Amino acid sequence: MLCKIALGNVRRVGKDYLVYLLTLTLAVTVFYAFNTISLQVDIAGVAEQNSGMGDLLGGIINGLTLFLAFVMGFLMVYANNFIMKRRKKEFGLYQVLGMSRGQVARIMALETFFVSLVSLVLGLVLGVGLSQLMVFFTASLFKTQIANFHFFFSFGAFMITVGCLLAIFLVTLVFNLRVVARAKIIDLMSASRQNENIKVRNPWLSAAVFVVGVALIGVSYARLLQDGLPYDGQPEAMTAFLVTTIMVVVGTILFFLGLSGFLLKALQAARGLYWRGLNMVTMRQLAAKVNTVSFSMAMIAMILFLAITAVTAGMSLASVMNESVERGTPFDYTRVLVYFGPQAVAEENAYAEANGDATRYAVATEPIDLVEASKADTVGEGTADAHPFDVSQIAGGHVQVDVYDSTPLGADAPLVTLNQLCDATDMEMPSGVDSTGTAELGLGVVKESVYNAYLRYRGMDEIDLGANGYTIISDMGATLNDIYNAALAQGVEIDFNGHALRPVSDRVNEKASAFQNAMFGMNTGTIVVPDSYVEEANLPLYYGYLMVDYADGISTEEGDAFINELRTYHPITNDAGEIVAGWGSEATRTQSYESVDSMNGLISYLAIYIGFVLVLACAAILTIQQLSGVADASPNYRILAELGTPTRQIMHSTLVQQAIFFVFPLFIGVAHSCVALSVIVKLVQLFGGFTIGGAVGLTAFIFLVAYGGYFYVTYLMSKGIVRDAIRARHSL
Repeated sequence: MLCKIALGNVRRVGKDYLVYLLTLTLAVTVFYAFNTISLQVDIAGVAEQNSGMGDLLGGIINGLTLFLAFVMGFLMVYANNFIMKRRKKEFGLYQVLGMSRGQVARIMALETFFVSLVSLVLGLVLGVGLSQLMVFFTASLFKTQIANFHFFFSFGAFMITVGCLLAIFLVTLVFNLRVVARAKIIDLMSASRQNENIKVRNPWLSAAVFVVGVALIGVSYARLLQDGLPYDGQPEAMTAFLVTTIMVVVGTILFFLGLSGFLLKALQAARGLYWRGLNMVTMRQLAAKVNTVSFSMAMIAMILFLAITAVTAGMSLASVMNESVERGTPFDYTRVLVYFGPQAVAEENAYAEANGDATRYAVATEPIDLVEASKADTVGEGTADAHPFDVSQIAGGHVQVDVYDSTPLGADAPLVTLNQLCDATDMEMPSGVDSTGTAELGLGVVKESVYNAYLRYRGMDEIDLGANGYTIISDMGATLNDIYNAALAQGVEIDFNGHALRPVSDRVNEKASAFQNAMFGMNTGTIVVPDSYVEEANLPLYYGYLMVDYADGISTEEGDAFINELRTYHPITNDAGEIVAGWGSEATRTQSYESVDSMNGLISYLAIYIGFVLVLACAAILTIQQLSGVADASPNYRILAELGTPTRQIMHSTLVQQAIFFVFPLFIGVAHSCVALSVIVKLVQLFGGFTIGGAVGLTAFIFLVAYGGYFYVTYLMSKGIVRDAIRARHSL
């Protein structure tokens, strides 16, 4: 009997559950489709390039699904309260007719179960279909070919999806049961006649709250623009960022809390506008929702901010990596040697002595031949086929660049720093750089002859520094290179160990600045000076870069196979057996491109997944709020119609109210995102060019489809509710 009543209720109040059902269905669809990523990666052939990508991406998506399910559950519970509010009188009537609270609770549980079950079935059908299509999307992201496409179903994704939906169902059910368990019958029966308790009554107080909210948001913007993001993890920076975050959240809540009263007061002052049409009714209905809606709108604005920022920044970052890898991967293979500096040598020797270790470290006095040093590595050590790692066997040509530290041996300060160049050019230090110590670190130093050998190897024109010239090279982004370009263009004179040097070029040659294969710029700034000045300054070695191109008879596959053979690494020692250097990063051109493709796929998936689900949740809660509000206001619309108000004006009033509820959170979310993205852009520009133009189109498309679609559905359904209310007036 109870089951029959529950089924009848779901059919009878289907309009109330329609948006709820639609949102859960879309959530199940997205949850399932994105959690099949590990299978998609296998079918798309990504695993052949990167065997661990499926597990990595699958693990991240699974964890992210739990977080998004929590967000979705919170929003759906809040939205469900609006549905239950409309049905309090119905539940009270059940108890008046003799049902116990337990029976009413079971009816509610069954209704929620039926809606969730239908959502699960529909969502899985759509999810299975979407996951098949996403295989082709996955292949395009990772730039692979699909060799053996076949239908698949992921039991693991199914279980994760069911688990998330079950959690949402249980939390929603608990909140629904509290409605009946705590309310008295008289309260349930009179719920439709109860007015909202408005705490902020004074319009001037609302205006003051609004101004305080705007002020807090403005101060938080200024703090973020000045301090930047705490990417270095320093406690002071993290504390400042936390304070900024709290300020913007509190400011957003106060903004919406005082918004309705502020607008009401402003429109009341403009009498010609306030008394026009149904503006008075519209504004008073908006003001009446200040308590229940202000917090939810603030949270929706913050979640929209997160969604906009995630999609725009993520897709833009993927784009910039594609551009950076083209410029930053000019060789078939690169290897980096890291020399031990005086401070590192002292620390390592002290540690070894304290632990009774006979190993000793020393500062290298001469550059090490990296091709010869590579032979110290042993391929297949411990086997009968063990042999040295000899790069010359596959190299058609190679070049080595040795970079020196600009702090002379025995000195405390570098000869040339970023701080000095900023002061000389009257330019500001990039946001966040000063907190990392980068500002005080000296630029690397390269001999003119070594750099010219590098230019000859790459087929570029050599440079002539003359007796007192210098130039700066860097493959970083505009954030740093603009400072270097300004120093070169303005002819900034530098004191290099007592020698006054002037630039011989007017800007950084970014194409001739990459010394290793990488996704982003790695040369943060190197000054090229005459050989004699480097030798005279007694500078310690800093890095050694080996750049190799395969011989004509060696294919890329053969060269990569040679490089990727399993080998044992050994430290680099001098003639006295002291360790002077250790191997750093190494990468083939193929590895760099595969890493970029994998990272692009990972970022794109996460950005789209986060953005779509969060926008979906926000749009759903706004839709249910507005539909419930229109239903609650049906008696008012009926009275307006009886008084002779044209239906067109009533519809226009409804549209204005819904537009404000949809647009204002989006407006604040976009404002927050613009400030955050401006900081993110400056940060990423440290490593390469970064623009958000292309990603803006994708973000706008997601919002047009999801957010705009829900707004359109909301208005259409609201028109139906209003027409039913007006039609009921004619039938009386």
